[in-house]
Amino acid sequence: MIDTVIAEQLEDLGLELREFSELLIRLLGYSVICRDESQVEATLYDRYLLCSELVEDYLAVIGVRIQHDRQFQFVRLFPPGAEVPGLADDEHGPFQGGFRARLSQQDVAVILVLRAEYEKSLREGQVDDKGRVLLPLEALAIALKNLLNRSLPEAQLERRALFRRLSQLRLVQFNADDDLQQEDSWLSIQPAITSFVSEAVLSEMMNDLPAPAELSSLVDDAASSLFDGEEA
Repeated sequence: MIDTVIAEQLEDLGLELREFSELLIRLLGYSVICRDESQVEATLYDRYLLCSELVEDYLAVIGVRIQHDRQFQFVRLFPPGAEVPGLADDEHGPFQGGFRARLSQQDVAVILVLRAEYEKSLREGQVDDKGRVLLPLEALAIALKNLLNRSLPEAQLERRALFRRLSQLRLVQFNADDDLQQEDSWLSIQPAITSFVSEAVLSEMMNDLPAPAELSSLVDDAASSLFDGEEA
């Protein structure tokens, strides 16, 4: 049985099958683990370091690939056929139609602008030692209007739901107690956003700003990095 073989390999690493299963379930459920996100994810990230080769071999069977950013300590899964930053393309991979999160046009627009703001701060050296960028909510709203002629949701519940989704994707962090309708609220853009929206997608947006109806196709590669059915 495959679980017996895996258990034997894990024993050599000082891990139990239950711990390996917990790590895989988290990765497949969220598609990303960031060490700085929480104590739970710090524990899982450190566990991944112990058994990374085994995790990669296990997921390779179903064509899932892994991007591991050691500098900013996060791991992201990419479904079969997806373009993975820093890894050679899989020439024999399937088309990129599966395992895709259902991102709304609003989600896509905000993610694109956050990526543009992150790149701007990176050029200006306004990135902390953990690769994060602080951005006032007012600045995000202005950039969203200027770049894509869109606005943040007006209703507090809709706006909070939007940023909660982005937080689940490990693209931003925000204070859950903040009033997100106040201009003095702040977001922290996480370095994982660079693997979610490639430089090619960002360049296309900045060089030839798309109409709102074209946003989904513009971020096709970025959206394909997520699995359906993510929960908090």
